[in-house]
Amino acid sequence: MIPWRGKREILARGFTLIELLLVLVILAALTALVMPRFTGRARKAKISTTRVDVFMNLPTALDLYEMDNGMYPTTTQGLRALIEKPTISPMPMSWEGPYLKRPVLPTDPWGRHYRYRCPATARGVDYELFSVGPDGIESTDDDIANWKG
Repeated sequence: MIPWRGKREILARGFTLIELLLVLVILAALTALVMPRFTGRARKAKISTTRVDVFMNLPTALDLYEMDNGMYPTTTQGLRALIEKPTISPMPMSWEGPYLKRPVLPTDPWGRHYRYRCPATARGVDYELFSVGPDGIESTDDDIANWKG
């Protein structure tokens, strides 16, 4: 058994600079191994969330609007027609909204409003609904759009 005096000396000694540096090197190495796995996850999660909004959530609300009124909102009326009855012609025949649960227009994960055009210029869709994606520029690269599948 170590006498009391020996324990006290060990406790008073603490860590040396080399021991502290060794711990920091180990932590840095672990961080370097783990961080690359998580860096792409946030971007993928934002893209997945946007795809759900563009292909499921907003189209469901737009389809309900169309079922009640016989047409989709025009570009001028925009997505605001899903939360407020449009005051711009053509007037909806039987607006039963709001068609979204929250009384605010949704934004994409990058904080920008979704873009909407009706009638559509793209083939195969009644309206164009899209996010300009992470770069914030309407283009063909990172945009997430209902006509791109």
